[in-house]
Amino acid sequence: MGRHDSDAQDQPYAVDKLPRKDEVGADAVFALDLRVGRVTAVEDFPQARKPSWKLSVDFGPRVGTLHTSAQVTNYRRDELLGRLVVGAINLGAKRIAGFASQFLVLGALQPDGTVRLLAVPDDVDPGAPVA
Repeated sequence: MGRHDSDAQDQPYAVDKLPRKDEVGADAVFALDLRVGRVTAVEDFPQARKPSWKLSVDFGPRVGTLHTSAQVTNYRRDELLGRLVVGAINLGAKRIAGFASQFLVLGALQPDGTVRLLAVPDDVDPGAPVA
């Protein structure tokens, strides 16, 4: 999730270019299982088409550790290791270059498509639901 398909010069995610999406209703939002997790491992992912890390994230005792491929190479390994992140953990696994990505890590898109991970205070426990 570091960069989305975009032309950095075009700034496709500039807030003044993004239309509002259609309403989906509260049921669609409440169906998502959004949880806080702590990054426990960061591995290179040279097989990916776009620069990515493989992340292992501990979502607490009930969920355990899940893995994802994330285009967040704008963060160094040491910036990610131990960081709390927000993940959508019930979207199903997606195969990326032979790797099973089990959740979607959430962030805000910069105008050029760079992902800035959502910030979570350090005193939140892994596994905490996001409201």
